[in-house]
Amino acid sequence: MVRKRRTELPSGSESSESGSQHPAAPPAQQQQGAGGYQGGRGSPPQQQGGGGYPQQQGGGVYQSGRGAPPQQQGGGHQGGRGSTPQGARGGYGGGRGGYPTPQQQYGGPPEYQGRGRGGPPQQGGRGGYSGGRGGPSPGGPSRSPVSELHQATPVPYQAGITPQPAYQASSSSHPPEPSEVAEQFQQVSIQQEEAPSQAIQPVPVSSKGMRFPLRPGKGKTGTRCTVKANHFFAELPDKDLHQYDVTITPEVTSRGVNRAVMSQLVKTYKDSHLSSRLPAYDGRKSLYTAGPLPFQSKEFKITLLDEEEGQAGQARRERDFRVVIKFAARADLHHLGLFLQGRIADAPQEALQVLDIVLRELPTSRYCPVGRSFYDPGLGRRQPLGEGLESWRGFYQSIRPTQMGLSLNIDMSSTAFIEPLPVIEFVTQLLNRDVQARPLSDSDRVKIKKALRGVRVEVTHRGNMRRKYRISGLTSQATRELTFPVDERGTMKSVVEYFHETYGFAIQHPYWPCLQVGNQQRPNYLPMEVCKIVEGQRYSKRLNERQITALLKVTCQRPQERERDIMQTVRHNAYAEDPYAQEFGIKISENLAQVEARILPPPWLKYHDTGREKDCLPQVGQWNMMNKKMVNGGKVTNWICINFSRNVQDSVAKGFCYELAQMCHISGMAFNPEPVLPPVSARPDQVEKVLKTRYHDAMTKIPGKELDLLVVILPDNNGSLYGDLKRICETDLGLVSQCCLTKHVFRMSKQYLANVALKINVKVGGRNTVLVDAISRRIPLVSDRPTIIFGADVTHPHPGEDSSPSIAAVVASQDWPEITKYAGLVCAQAHRQELIQDLFKQWQDPVKGTMSGGMIKELLISFRRATGQKPQRIIFYRDGVSEGQFYQVLLYELDAIRKACASLEPNYQPPVTFVVVQKRHHTRLFADNHRDRNAIDRSGNILPGTVVDSKICHPTEFDFYLCSHAGIQGTSRPAHYHVLWDENKFTADALQSLTNNLCYTYARCTRSVSIVPPAYYAHLAAFRARFYMEPETSDSGSMSSGAQGRGGGMAGAGGGRSTRAPGPNAAVRPLPALKENVKKVMFYC
Repeated sequence: MVRKRRTELPSGSESSESGSQHPAAPPAQQQQGAGGYQGGRGSPPQQQGGGGYPQQQGGGVYQSGRGAPPQQQGGGHQGGRGSTPQGARGGYGGGRGGYPTPQQQYGGPPEYQGRGRGGPPQQGGRGGYSGGRGGPSPGGPSRSPVSELHQATPVPYQAGITPQPAYQASSSSHPPEPSEVAEQFQQVSIQQEEAPSQAIQPVPVSSKGMRFPLRPGKGKTGTRCTVKANHFFAELPDKDLHQYDVTITPEVTSRGVNRAVMSQLVKTYKDSHLSSRLPAYDGRKSLYTAGPLPFQSKEFKITLLDEEEGQAGQARRERDFRVVIKFAARADLHHLGLFLQGRIADAPQEALQVLDIVLRELPTSRYCPVGRSFYDPGLGRRQPLGEGLESWRGFYQSIRPTQMGLSLNIDMSSTAFIEPLPVIEFVTQLLNRDVQARPLSDSDRVKIKKALRGVRVEVTHRGNMRRKYRISGLTSQATRELTFPVDERGTMKSVVEYFHETYGFAIQHPYWPCLQVGNQQRPNYLPMEVCKIVEGQRYSKRLNERQITALLKVTCQRPQERERDIMQTVRHNAYAEDPYAQEFGIKISENLAQVEARILPPPWLKYHDTGREKDCLPQVGQWNMMNKKMVNGGKVTNWICINFSRNVQDSVAKGFCYELAQMCHISGMAFNPEPVLPPVSARPDQVEKVLKTRYHDAMTKIPGKELDLLVVILPDNNGSLYGDLKRICETDLGLVSQCCLTKHVFRMSKQYLANVALKINVKVGGRNTVLVDAISRRIPLVSDRPTIIFGADVTHPHPGEDSSPSIAAVVASQDWPEITKYAGLVCAQAHRQELIQDLFKQWQDPVKGTMSGGMIKELLISFRRATGQKPQRIIFYRDGVSEGQFYQVLLYELDAIRKACASLEPNYQPPVTFVVVQKRHHTRLFADNHRDRNAIDRSGNILPGTVVDSKICHPTEFDFYLCSHAGIQGTSRPAHYHVLWDENKFTADALQSLTNNLCYTYARCTRSVSIVPPAYYAHLAAFRARFYMEPETSDSGSMSSGAQGRGGGMAGAGGGRSTRAPGPNAAVRPLPALKENVKKVMFYC
């Protein structure tokens, strides 16, 4: 069975783009594109908790007449500013006539012009990367993850440096050449000055020398409250744990068989040879006991009856095994105790593993284990998911070291299993039609083969002899044409004859193929009609849209219900009576952990001074655009519309374009109401031809100018059209586009149009809102000197896609002090490789010698071009890294960041803070009292801004849980932030508040989102780049068959993720390059 860490589904991330982008999302969500990063990357909202589909009223941009939710209790907004100080906000705005006056600038960094053509306007305070050509960076080859760098002291920020003439952006999609970069960066010199508080530490050579930063004290900001967490205190046993190596011969790959062998051994020899001890076994090579066994090494002989043969008195095949148990080591619980007290820094993984295995013994024997979860039809009723699948309920269990000591994390989960149907019935459901009616087509056969490969079946034509087989494929011929040799002389017999003669069984479906079981060398043919699928097989491939929706329905639970189910599970598991827990002296509390939390205040948001409301304080994680204008409206002078929907007449398309242009204008953009050419209708199968023809027609009409925007109307179910269109626009034509689904074009709701306007504005280089604290320079460790904030993510292909590449995306803020605009870069890399390979790269040019480039370098250069400053501080939010990969990711990627900086200028080493963002964990937070209306939002979840950094967090390291979004549906999943490197010396309050405040700057909706926007944007950019792959490697084949979520549709660990430093020979076909003007704007929104 494919084993996987946990159920995931494509994210229900918000979008008012083509709805097909996120099939999991019902129309309401599209409608206002709100919701947090609900459902978070590749997982079901419910399950993740956060999930969500904003309800119509939930948070959108144009709410009319809704009573504002009550003010949060306690602690208005910081420092009791009555109304936000006008002075603090350097005059946004000023008078704006009608179209086309572009919005006036305030005196901070420059805007991108239109879409980044021409250099930035002159503005003060530009500090270059002085000196230094792009020679090889110190520290040897770029790929080595362990090269050691000793950096110079960072340069403090110097204000008031005289501006230099602007330079043109490099037009090639290749990173700019170092020589060109060096010249541009030598224009300005900065006086070196000591900044002792931020000494740059050398990158450690290996994880041995690596210590993650200690917690800099606990946060104090915000209103204190108490929440409950699904963590149960586990008392550390005082037993003497022993580990033994187990060797079973003949060796078998199945853990199930190994467990059966050991279970038989314990049953037979427990009292006579094992000192009456009850050992815990990991199903592989290790056995653990509470106290020593009476031998150093011993051999046992075990006989198993083969379950593959029938019951009812028939003789079963016996299998003999030789088992050697040999003493290996004593597991050290003493060190675990010291670690939990914070007296040693490294978690003793072995001791934790032993306790985990002990607590998994009983559920493993009772239920169906999948990764760290256990499923069983008895744990909740099965629900059909369609096409031969059903959902099973279960629970996740894992032991974790926390500040309160050991804790058992228990959460509810659901996943898809194959229904134990007769194969004929399964195929009927899979193809969704009467299979007798017409013969199977080639595509039918491919679909059946894909669905059944690897599935175990039992035969039904031999009475009680229910022999089990694993399906390896389908035969290419029909059953009636199949023959096989019956003796040494090669006498052939047909399958139909054989079944009739041997079993008296008449085959009803002679035109269907047979199932092929066994190996390819000696294939065994079984007609489908004599096979039934064996119960309890998890479905690990990708689910389609309908199945995802059905699974979401089942698993989406309100917080109160989820809490009740978790408590019920803990009682049902009865750890106090678990013989293994008793044997090892592990005691588990039956109560949820009560945890101190704080609710951080929401930040004030700045809108344009010409709007009726110039600033805004969000209420319970949401606000709207009524009476507000975008703080920097973008400019759309030249645009066109193409309609690919048969149902939308030209007049409707024209009307929609007019309304959309109006909404953009009302929202604060300079938007020409007239397109360059009238909307044109086109056929989806001619997307490339139509796009290019229309683009060239428009360009000939506006000689010397650029096209700012393409509006596209798509059919609701548009297959690969959305992806093809984005690929052509962004990598071929250099054009940003906004897709709208037919259903929204007909409805034309104000709410929808307002959301689309938000997206268009950032795609053409505008800003929707900025933090008041950012422009009044009040954000600690961000506002005092130019700071760049990165977000990075890697998305992996779906399970079952064994060859397609993983895609890495990195975004970086391009404005300071506002930090709201993010430019994004993407690249393909080796299949399931988690380390981002293109952060920094070097190559040899025959003429110019050693060249360097990569995503970090390119983004630092574009920050410098956009702001006229070089970053004096780097904050790097890294999404999607599991705990087991922390060291490798930090070593490799921090090294790449250092090399990228050094390649711009010798001794240029701004201090770095590296924070991992995790959504795929199972910690859930619940209100202490579900009836207290002041403690919950409308969905019954904890309030946005709730932060926890005690009790359930790491014993010594700098981590915290932050629920930054308002729940919409299901149980909110807080994001977990873990600081792996911090040269900027953040306090807990500074980093928690910065992270929470950034969550209010997400461009696509007027809600705070559930993970920090740079990480969210990186996720969107990586998701977008899947569409750029050549059709045969892309998994956007049919968008109706499931969303491309992070890490795949259902369950993303087909083979785990690699964190080995990338090898030089891993040849991956590169993605087509983004056009320069597209890179500069938030095209992925």
